[in-house]
Amino acid sequence: MYPRISDITLDLFGFEFPIPLFSFGLMVALAILTATAMSRVEVDRLFGKGLMKAVRAKVKDSKGREKVQLTSPSVLLWNMAVMAGAFGVLGAKLFHIIDYWDEFVQNPAAMIFSGSGLTVYGGILVAGIAILWYAHSKGVNKGRLMDAIAPGLMLAYGIGRIGCYLSGDGDWGVCSSLDDKPGWIPGFLWSETFPRAMVGADPVTYNAVQRGAECTLANPTGVYPTMLYEFAMTAVLAALLWVLRKHPFKAGWLISVYGILAGIQRFVIEFIKVNPDTSLGLPQSQLISIGFIVAGLIGLAITTRRVVPNATDDSPAVQPVAAS
Repeated sequence: MYPRISDITLDLFGFEFPIPLFSFGLMVALAILTATAMSRVEVDRLFGKGLMKAVRAKVKDSKGREKVQLTSPSVLLWNMAVMAGAFGVLGAKLFHIIDYWDEFVQNPAAMIFSGSGLTVYGGILVAGIAILWYAHSKGVNKGRLMDAIAPGLMLAYGIGRIGCYLSGDGDWGVCSSLDDKPGWIPGFLWSETFPRAMVGADPVTYNAVQRGAECTLANPTGVYPTMLYEFAMTAVLAALLWVLRKHPFKAGWLISVYGILAGIQRFVIEFIKVNPDTSLGLPQSQLISIGFIVAGLIGLAITTRRVVPNATDDSPAVQPVAAS
């Protein structure tokens, strides 16, 4: 794998990139930029249709002079992107520590300052709370904002998983064997050894030593590259959310759909990943996935009502969807 950009340039072009950039950090930055760009397009569309109110913000006129005026809430998204990066990493690290508490107790400093070991759900939850607080302080319609962010957030998750794949940060699947591979699946999609992994160990050995997951296969050749599976799944789901973004329902409908889809996606993939079980017999990620699904279903029950034409989200006049 390629934990650093220098690993890629050295392998492909024969020279070592002089700046120590990490592949995971680069992909996280790309994920945030992609999600922000997609969200800006949708926020501007909602603003143009009168579904989001203008906010007061500093903007530059044609002569480059700054002035405060009412404008689209999309101007706030770059501030939200910075918050997503900072609070996302903080939340991801915090939830990873909770998930692997025994490892943390053995060597707290190593886990805190390691570039690996991030739980994505923790990042989404903590960053989401921070962004909602900021949106509330600016008078932004939080339901419409979350709807606008949903497609980009789904795709950003997948792009982040590519970063996990390149770095080999230990967030892979259980052991696998090429002996069991169906003929139509490429070998690297079935069993990956993650050379140069950031964790500095063979993945099968790492699973056994660090995660307590001994491989039961007779001839393990690697582990399932679950990051690639998640990227493919989330790319499809992001496209679906993008198609559904022009829904006629109340604010919060699309983010509710996102919660259901994201929860199902993560719940399913966890069956071939290595995670410690909680007292309920399921890993923390699957329990949070169930929470996402339940919250999404409740959200759909509340928001699946058509908005009356020419009415804003501040108007109480809505009509239920006709029964099919």
